[in-house]
Amino acid sequence: MQRSLRTVSFVTALLSGAAWAGSEVTEPRSVTVTGEAEVKVAPDEVVLVLGVESIHKELAEVKKIHDQRVKNVLAAVQANGVPAKNMQTDYVSLEPDYRQESNEIRKIVAYIQRTTIVVTLTDLAKFERLLTGTLQAGAEHVHSVEFRTTQLRKYRDQARALAIQAAKEKAVALAGELGQHVGRPHSIREGQNWWGSSYRSWWGRGYQMGSQNVMQNAGRGSAQEDTLAPGTVSVRADISVTFELE
Repeated sequence: MQRSLRTVSFVTALLSGAAWAGSEVTEPRSVTVTGEAEVKVAPDEVVLVLGVESIHKELAEVKKIHDQRVKNVLAAVQANGVPAKNMQTDYVSLEPDYRQESNEIRKIVAYIQRTTIVVTLTDLAKFERLLTGTLQAGAEHVHSVEFRTTQLRKYRDQARALAIQAAKEKAVALAGELGQHVGRPHSIREGQNWWGSSYRSWWGRGYQMGSQNVMQNAGRGSAQEDTLAPGTVSVRADISVTFELE
């Protein structure tokens, strides 16, 4: 009885294998394309990152001097009508400055205190005056100047729609060259389209921005020497679509 069951099972497996071999698994005929789009808009706000740095050989004195300079810079910002919610101290540090002496002995020669002040200005007409006033008040470093738009969602949707339209037009053109017709979309995938709004600046570490930002850097020196004009904010979209071929 066991031998009979084994024989039946073996025959069934052979028939199933033959049926599987006789059936062809065909991939759907398709064309995959990528659509890219870019929307450029005028910025409606600017984020200014300033640095205040103080050095003194006495710890108490460096704190006293530095606190006053920070207050002066913040007062210059307020003088241009910037509300308190649009300015903040983003980074504060206090560290000793050493000098290497003989026998691997280090001696503290001074103390350095640094503060990063982040200002968001919504009236771009006041930008030049704000920058000049803060530099004159005691800001020694301009870490970054970032122009951006508050209507990112609106323009990002526009860029996506244009990217999808571009992908479809490309698919139709490619299929037409081969005498084919484009059918329904089989899959849609969006690329890495993100808005990098982080404006944190670290002393001595440079500055990073998102791919959808336009940033213009101000060098050290007086504002009269460096005139900054707001350019355009570029919002990009990258869409990959797979269409069936009819």
